[in-house]
Amino acid sequence: MTDQHLAKSLAGKTALVTGGTRGIGAAIARRLAAEGANVAISYAASSAKSEEIVHELEGLGVRAAAFKADQADAKQVTKLVQDVAAKFGGLDILVNNAGVFTMGTAGDSTADIVALDRQLAVNIGGVVAAVREAAKIIGQNGRIITIGSNGAERMPFPGSAEYAGSKAALSAFGRGWSRDLGPKGVTVNTVQPGPIATDMNPDTGNFADMLKGMSALRRYGKPEEVASLVAFLASPSASYITGATITIDGGVSA
Repeated sequence: MTDQHLAKSLAGKTALVTGGTRGIGAAIARRLAAEGANVAISYAASSAKSEEIVHELEGLGVRAAAFKADQADAKQVTKLVQDVAAKFGGLDILVNNAGVFTMGTAGDSTADIVALDRQLAVNIGGVVAAVREAAKIIGQNGRIITIGSNGAERMPFPGSAEYAGSKAALSAFGRGWSRDLGPKGVTVNTVQPGPIATDMNPDTGNFADMLKGMSALRRYGKPEEVASLVAFLASPSASYITGATITIDGGVSA
């Protein structure tokens, strides 16, 4: 067996990364592909960007495909998981990455209730739908990893209660699902990033200096740093980690 083969910890596995066209999701897709996994990504709107990512992943020597699905629609999410399994012949790794952020202070009559309701549907409902279906399909010793937020543990800003609540729920679901799926050897874990430099949350934005100041490391994280943690949790090396919530925020929560 060659050293190159040994380095591919996920060779032969199939992964689905929801919301995998940019930011943390794209970084996770790239890292899983680099570890040898065939990777499916989902997207809500940008088909051109999704095909660009697929081409990039295929350049790493793996199979890749993009599927359009509205994460707020449980039926679409269920079909997404089914379609991925049908195309790739199974599913080994589910990464629930798709999520949205909408602000709205409690009692504010001008708040966009439709957007807030969609936030709950995407951040909670979409994840629940994906896991319900994946649990029927995912192989022995599979992996389910959900991207939460350090805001679930500490939310210092007003107007973010519903976002924080939606992300806090994911840890509770993860702990419960770890019990449901443990007998099958499937691990279920939650990753909670802090400020990560993406196009939606640049480290040069209006709140960047304040967020950097809250970090023990005095900087934003990189999507690749989150992807490294996800790749570890997806690997055989993390076979005894389940029901865990791991925060990766540069010490913001310290």
